[in-house]
Amino acid sequence: MAWQLSALVMAITCLMLCRTSEQSSESELLQQLRKQLEYPRQLEVWNNPSGNPCYTQPTSVVTVTCEGDAVTELKIVGDRITKPPKFSGYPLPNVSLSEAFVIDSFVTTLTRLTTLRVVILVSLGLWGPLPDKIHRLSSLQVLDLSSNFLYGSIPPKLSAMSRLQTLTLDGNYFNGTVPDWFGSLSNLTVLRLQRNRLKGSIPASVGKATMLTELALAGNNISGEVPALGSLVKLEMLDLRDNELDGELPDMPTALVTVLLSKNSFKGEIPEKFGQLKRLQHLDLSFNFLEGSPPEELFDLPNISYLNLAANMLSGSLSSSLTCSSTLGFVDLSTNRITGDLPACLSANLNNRVVKFDGNCFSADPEHQHEANYCQQPHKGGRSGKDVGLVVTIVGIVLIVLVLSLLLMASNKRNCQRVTAEQQLLQKQMQDNSTPGMSSELLESARYISQAVKFGSQIMPTHRVFSLEELKEATKCFERSAFLGEGSIGKLYKGKLENGTVIAIRCLALHHRYSIRNLKLRLDLLAKLRHPNLVCLLGHCTDNAVDESSVKRVFLVYEYVPNGTLSSYLSALLLRKH
Repeated sequence: MAWQLSALVMAITCLMLCRTSEQSSESELLQQLRKQLEYPRQLEVWNNPSGNPCYTQPTSVVTVTCEGDAVTELKIVGDRITKPPKFSGYPLPNVSLSEAFVIDSFVTTLTRLTTLRVVILVSLGLWGPLPDKIHRLSSLQVLDLSSNFLYGSIPPKLSAMSRLQTLTLDGNYFNGTVPDWFGSLSNLTVLRLQRNRLKGSIPASVGKATMLTELALAGNNISGEVPALGSLVKLEMLDLRDNELDGELPDMPTALVTVLLSKNSFKGEIPEKFGQLKRLQHLDLSFNFLEGSPPEELFDLPNISYLNLAANMLSGSLSSSLTCSSTLGFVDLSTNRITGDLPACLSANLNNRVVKFDGNCFSADPEHQHEANYCQQPHKGGRSGKDVGLVVTIVGIVLIVLVLSLLLMASNKRNCQRVTAEQQLLQKQMQDNSTPGMSSELLESARYISQAVKFGSQIMPTHRVFSLEELKEATKCFERSAFLGEGSIGKLYKGKLENGTVIAIRCLALHHRYSIRNLKLRLDLLAKLRHPNLVCLLGHCTDNAVDESSVKRVFLVYEYVPNGTLSSYLSALLLRKH
């Protein structure tokens, strides 16, 4: 009997020692993570007498959840929220973690906490390419690494994390293509990859992630058409804003509550099936190239509260019998080509409803509407209005070149020789000073030259090619406040470059049958035109296409003239004379 009692005591002792060792091991790993994160102030709460973070009180920024002595949830929200306009993959003092941080070692330590089901590490300054070994956390259900400095491709081995339900990598610098393996994550419900540098198209395999309720890819460089999403029957939120998507709008899953597709290049008409999304509350299709009449069913959806169709090419008129849902609180139809009377439910201040309709041809409020003929310009048929506008622009450029060439030929020969010498000297200075990363200096030179032109010195600035990232930074991703208006040849934005130069950006949509090479030749000619009464063309930018045949948009970058259009200036002069 004594022997059995002794054996039982020894077994209990061994078990307690094992558990103590396990507890010590988990606690040591957490303290090691703290050291690798360079002792953020949020983790000062781990300095408790027990030395075990499992026993700390959870807060909004730090949570450690344990089952027994095994860590199952780790949440740390830091305060490194500053995001520089440019990040090249190297640590930034007082912004990211230091040069001593090694993300591979950090992830190795993290994966030794094998029972983790939730990992939330936000705004901690993590930097580097995310290692593939993160997939060793095979029990993980939630992974949130947003607002850090992670770059490169999203690790393919994440597809092996079959239990993953939420994947959030917002606000990083991932610059590969959109992964094509989400279909293998059969439990994935939330996918958020916003505000990165992802490119390429949205793979069709995303339609296989049938459990998705939220898909957010906004703020990237994603292009191409949106694949069929009809199989995502549980999808409630779709956010694809601020990308380079084109083609026609696809049919949407009927469970959608929020659809955000603004600031892309969608074309064609709004599908009638959008008027059947009975659960829809928030729809934003602004800043695209949509045409035709908006489906009137959109205004009367039973749950709709926000409807933004601004800055498109919508046309036609709205029925006087149009009805609006009692839940509709905001409608924006501005900067389109809609004509006729404004329906009663949009003109009256009902239920504190906000309605914006400037920049159309409505009969109401003529002070803020275009003339009727503006909205009657052709924009349908075999050749779209944008294509016609582009042809007119190119023809206009050629005519200007011919006229001004004749004027320049008649100028004084000695003055031409002086100008040529100045041009050669300026170009030599630019070549001598040119180094990688000199975009600000080059543009400062262009700004100086533009000012010199106004004083009569016809010095030729260098026409440069801008990157799309530069223009997005200058316009804060082409936000609404930067939008100046729209003509028959494209939209116009105001921006501010890194060196303080204020610019105007004209966005032109190209049809495939136009040669970007031919257009560039004409742009080069236009860049050489300098006159005190001509706005200076500083450069151009094409969208991030794989080759020239796939270019969809061209951005023309001009110096900014703050006094409005020539038409408005002449109108003001006439009014003053009368």
